[in-house]
Amino acid sequence: MVPDPESTRATLAGFGESGLTEANLGEAALLLASLDRPGVPLEQYRDHLASLATTAGQSPADDPGAALRQTIAGEFGYEGDRKTYDDPQNANLIRVIDRRKGLPVALGILYIQTARMLGHEACGLNFPNHFLIRLQWDGGRAIVDPFNGGVSLDARALRDLLAHFQGETATLTQAHYSDVSDLDILLRLQNNIKLRLLRDGQLEPALQVIRDMRLLAPGTPSLLREEGLLLARKGERRAAIGCLRDFLTRDNIREPERVDVTRVLQVLESQLN
Repeated sequence: MVPDPESTRATLAGFGESGLTEANLGEAALLLASLDRPGVPLEQYRDHLASLATTAGQSPADDPGAALRQTIAGEFGYEGDRKTYDDPQNANLIRVIDRRKGLPVALGILYIQTARMLGHEACGLNFPNHFLIRLQWDGGRAIVDPFNGGVSLDARALRDLLAHFQGETATLTQAHYSDVSDLDILLRLQNNIKLRLLRDGQLEPALQVIRDMRLLAPGTPSLLREEGLLLARKGERRAAIGCLRDFLTRDNIREPERVDVTRVLQVLESQLN
């Protein structure tokens, strides 16, 4: 069955209202991908996710981290796309599966989904600039880099990785080991697509990505702010004013953002007179 955008967005909105379960991560990522690949049936991709788990479950490896690595990076040949890192396809799970390469966060979804289907605990980490995952099982745990063949990283490797992105003075802290939610993972995935669209001047597609993100995260004020600012950039003043006014009614808004949006609103409203 080929999903249509309307029903796909309705399902995503349902996830946003009821909350994602651990079983929904791969499905939600496929649904988001299908919005950019209309007419592509999803069954073969759902079957592929199941086959990753089946194969990993048959691995003779001593620990789940090794089983995932041997299956996803080894037998199925997934790898990080270093040559065309900024290609938007790298953040679309359908195309990642087709091409067997992608961004760290997209590949991380495959690792997390596969581990969970095998009954292990898996989550994304709050590590900056490079998406990592934590696996936990009876008697063990590992921090895994899905972009680099699923290798396990110890504290020294994590410090080296942090220094690579943030400089030699960067300090590895406990915050870098903290979990992120599945919603955060999906928003990070879509944010990659949005930023590449904005870079290329594709404002309308970028606006739709933000709106789709809002379906999953209706309680995230920053997305409402982003939509309003992008509408203003497109010259749609009245719609922008509506979004930004709504943003200012939300709780837990940082004061610098409140001040910035208030100033933008004043300018937009003055232009309507």
